[in-house]
Amino acid sequence: MNSRERILGRVRRALADVPGDEASYERAVARDYLREHGERTVEQTVDLLAENLADYRAIVHRCTADDLAATVAGILSARGTRTVLVPPGLDPGWLAAVEGAERVADRAESTPHELDGVDSVVTGCAVAIAETGTIVLDGGPDQGRRRVTLVPDHHICVVRVPEQVVSSVPQALERLDPVRPLTWISGPSATSDIELDRVEGVHGPRTLEVVLVGEV
Repeated sequence: MNSRERILGRVRRALADVPGDEASYERAVARDYLREHGERTVEQTVDLLAENLADYRAIVHRCTADDLAATVAGILSARGTRTVLVPPGLDPGWLAAVEGAERVADRAESTPHELDGVDSVVTGCAVAIAETGTIVLDGGPDQGRRRVTLVPDHHICVVRVPEQVVSSVPQALERLDPVRPLTWISGPSATSDIELDRVEGVHGPRTLEVVLVGEV
């Protein structure tokens, strides 16, 4: 008997006295909780996202689609970026105005040491949650694999407004595929010790810059 068989055997024994007609989990658990807190217009929802991102110490930029390339280029130039990691499905127009920075491809064989040497990474996102100031990545073509957004010290994340912005976590979950590699980001990586001394860049990028691109 292997470990899998032992575990399944314990599950079967634990369920032996459960009535066959007992309500399923989906029906037994009430789903009548609030889906969002308060009523907001689309513009107010985007403003709340920007406010909560900033509260988590992310740097927020807002621009139109026509100004996106110049905005990204300006961010990279101001930081002095020499190398920028580019996911395979990133819109090349986003980096069209970038000069003097070498593009680094997202390669499966890249080592953590190589990724640590990259100055910046630019990605899209799957969804952004206004009430929690959270960006969610799901490993899509314009986001790359999880480690490319965890190892480099500077992450620029582009959020398309308003189509990628939702009010609440329940609304975000409806858009996400649970079998994909989800990464939930609320500000730059940080932790605090028992004396509440904050240290950033522990489990991911020390600097997160979010570009909200759209007409709102």
